[in-house]
Formats: sequence, structure tokens, C-alpha cells
Amino acid sequence: MPETSNGALPRQVADAHVDALIALDPITGTYLGVRESSPRLPDFSPAGQEALADLSRATLSRLADAERLPGAERDVERRCGRLLRERLTAQLAVHEAEEGLRSVSNLSSPVHSVRKIFTVTPTETEEDWSAVAARLRAVPGALAGYRESLALGLDRKLPGGPRATRTVVGQLTEWVDEGRGWFQEFAAAGPDPLRRELDDAAAKATAAVAGLRDWMRDVYAPAIEGAPDTVGRERYARWARYFNGTDLDLDEAYAYGWSEYHRLLAEMKTEAGKILPGAGPWEALAHLDAHGSHIEGVEETRLWLQKLMDEAIEALDGTHFELAAPLRVVESRIAPAGSAAAPYYTGPSEDFSRPGRTWLPTMGATRFPVYDLVSTWYHEGVPGHHLQIAQWVHVADRLSRYQATIGKVSANLEGWALYAERLMDELGFLPDPERRLGCLDAQMMRACRVVVDIGMHLELRIPADSPFHPGERWTPELAQDFFGRHSSRPAAFVESELTRYLSLPAQAIGYKLGERAWLRGRENARAARGASFDLKAWHMAALSQGPLGLDDLVDELSRL
Repeated sequence: MPETSNGALPRQVADAHVDALIALDPITGTYLGVRESSPRLPDFSPAGQEALADLSRATLSRLADAERLPGAERDVERRCGRLLRERLTAQLAVHEAEEGLRSVSNLSSPVHSVRKIFTVTPTETEEDWSAVAARLRAVPGALAGYRESLALGLDRKLPGGPRATRTVVGQLTEWVDEGRGWFQEFAAAGPDPLRRELDDAAAKATAAVAGLRDWMRDVYAPAIEGAPDTVGRERYARWARYFNGTDLDLDEAYAYGWSEYHRLLAEMKTEAGKILPGAGPWEALAHLDAHGSHIEGVEETRLWLQKLMDEAIEALDGTHFELAAPLRVVESRIAPAGSAAAPYYTGPSEDFSRPGRTWLPTMGATRFPVYDLVSTWYHEGVPGHHLQIAQWVHVADRLSRYQATIGKVSANLEGWALYAERLMDELGFLPDPERRLGCLDAQMMRACRVVVDIGMHLELRIPADSPFHPGERWTPELAQDFFGRHSSRPAAFVESELTRYLSLPAQAIGYKLGERAWLRGRENARAARGASFDLKAWHMAALSQGPLGLDDLVDELSRL
């Protein structure tokens, strides 16, 4: 990477930030494939949070100097600098509002990060397992730091949400169930020479989880009883910037969610009639639950999803994408018990020694309807999250390490993945009404997310043309009822989703708003290039430019 005599350019500043971040956050290091991170966990205490903020402030100062240097105006430097500034500024705004002192969520919080990182920590050798033992011994300290932050939040009257707190207490209970908890089950796969060390460390980790559970149940939950689960417009706008990379017009976004709701409902009614004449969408989906195509068995479902992704790679490579060899490998996995209900993806390590992986939470089920799997795995796997995230890793030498790894914007990621679902429909990969209705159902879920997420946090009115409680103001109870009426998912999934929206405000709206940005960028590029527009070339250029916030995404996509 070029350097001038006056100092580092933006990409170098960004990469130095990654190096410094790994030192403070070994979870990030493990996701990047840095084995030296394996024995450690982050400091989630207020002091640890402030250390991360200090790093962001120092990086922003260095970036300001870098952007004045000759060469900083080149596209590769400019794009990296814009991303780095936007991301760090958004993160600092969240930190300075002390949101880290009330971080309670059923999906994304320090306690979830601690458990999840073990699923991607290397375990191939005895040396790897020795590092796992050290990381297990670090669990009590990491959870103590998290508890210290929550306790300070109580002192400063910054409560987490009661609903999320109750859910997390239930999750922690499942992780330590019957005296042999999740960490002990994980450690049981280790080698015999380390058996005593692993068992002792895992038992202490389980005891720490139980201790945190007891404190949250007996101290934290009573202290926040009566606090609102919603966050209000000011906090919501801050989180919208963090997750979407833009200062949204929240009222316009809310109206857009409703317009997508009405469009998708009309399409769903058409497909439902092909499955069960005269039936509405959710009646047809209930029929498919009982009589549609299914996969029986958890392992059989994992293998079926693996085949689905492998077939998508074979069909798309060379036609609509050009996939380097490492991108052609993606693994299907079953999520550990106690996960939230939504499937998810974890990206590859920087050297691809750990491939990208999709994860299916079973929620105790052993029979899975095909209509609910196909478009979801186009979203999580191929051509969704896997192609985007793995492509960034593949072209890291053309970006910066920051862009290729940690500089992600949720709405960019989720927008691409939702675009990928729609693309597969456009390309004919949903050839029957069963799969197409399943895809539309998934799209409807994302439209409903925009409506209820913004609506309940801002307590907006339900429009007069809504078939559901017109004129009333949203509450979490109305939101859960609305979501349940417009989703094929079981009640446990709906409840988990609403808890997610309440505890991660503005994250879930990025799917539809991000998809809109990707579609606008594609149509602008198509209009500019006319007959010479090449969709495969556009896809690869778009996937190789690195992450961007929605402020910048449409502009950059339109130029390709």
C-alpha cells in the first residue's frame, strides 16, 4: 500500500485501526482468523468501552491528517476514508449516549458474543484446545465486566428493556440447564490430555453464566421493572445512523414500509390462490405447513441446505457472478441450543482456513417446510451474505483490511441479502407457487419490520387505510399481534423477533431500506449504460467496492 513522505493515507489509517482494535477486542481477532486472539476475551466493563472509544477518537484524528495528503483523493482512498469516518462517528455517538451501559438483547450483546465466539474458535489441534481452555477461564472476567456496565447503567438510570431482560434470563438458564451447561458440552469434544483443564475451565464458565443469570433475574430485572421497552425518536435516530449509515427520514421510511406491505400483500394473494383456490396468503401457508414439501430430520435438513447452496454456486458462477475458488466453499451448520430464532451467517477467516458458514436454529423442531428454507438460504448463503462478505475478504488487497472485515454497515449487508432473494426470483430459481409464496412471505416479514420497528419505537399512528387497528398508535403488543397475523412463523419465532426489534432498535429496518438502495443503484447504472449494461460485471464490481452506508451506497452503485 503506497505511503507518502508526509504520513499514512486513509487505507493505512484504517488498517492500523484494525490492528489496534484486535488488541482490545480478541473476539474480532478470532473472527479474522488471528489465532493469538484465541485465549482471550474483551473487557466489557465501562473502562473497556472507554478504551475502544479512545481508539476511535485517535483514529479519526489521524484520518483527518491523512485526507489532506496527496493521493487521498483517489477513489480507493476516498471510499475507505468515507466509510471509516462514518462508522467511527456513528459508534462514538452510541458510546457517548452511554448505550453500552444498557446493552441487553436476545440476539446481540456481550454475553451472546462470549458464547458465539467459541463456535468459530480453532479446535483442530491440542494447542488450539489449550487456547480454548484459556478462553473458557476468561469467561468469568468478561461477564463480570458486562455486569459492571449494566450496574453502572442502573446507577445512572439507564435501564435495558424489561422484555429483553426476561428473555436473556431464559436464554442463560438454557445455557446452564441441568448442571451441565453449554460450555461443558462444548469442552467435552476436547482431547484427553487436557480433559481435567477443560472440564474445570468449562465448569467455571458455566458457573459464571449462572451467576450472571441470577443477578439479572434477582437484581437487574426488579430494578428496571416498569421501564419502557421502546426507545423514543432521539435514541432511535441515533441507532438508525449506527445500523444504516445514514440520517434517515423516519416518517418517509415508515410510509415506504406501508407501501411495500400493500404491494407484497397483493402478490401474496395471487400466489396463494394457485396453491389453495380462494385462500388468503396465511391460510395457504398454513396448508403448506401441513401438506407442503418438508425435510424430515435435523441432520437431513442441514445436508439439504448444503446441497441448495452448492447448486446455487454451480448455477450462478460464470453466468451472473464470477466466483473465485474460496467463495465456492460455504458450510451449512446447526446453531447451538439457546440461540435466537433467526438463522444467521458467519464469515470466513482472512485466509479462508475457516469458511463462511450458515447456521439454522432448530428451536426444537425436526421437520422443516421447504417454502420457509429456500429464499432464507439464498439470503444467508448464496448469493446473499456469503458472496458479499467472502468477496470482500477475497479482494482485501484492493480495499483495506478495515473495509474487508470489520467496517460493515448492517443495512448494506442485509440490503444485499434481501436483494439476493429478489434476484433469485427474477432469475427463475423459485419456479413453483410454494417456493415463491415462501419468498414473498419472507419479503413481507421485512416490510412489516419497517412498519412495526419504527411505529412502536416512535409511537406513530397506524394509517387509516390499514386493515389493522387504523388510527391507533403502535404499542409492542399491537406490533406483536400485527407481525403474527402477517407471518407464517410460529408464535415462538414472532415473540423472539419482537424482542429483537425492541432491543436492537433500527437494525431490522435495514433489510428493506438497504434493498431499496441496491435496486436504485442497479437501475441507475442500467439507465446510464443502456444496452451495454452487464449484470454480471455490475454484480462483481458492486461486491468488490467494500461496505458503504446508505448515504453513499446508491451514489457509488450508480457509477459502476
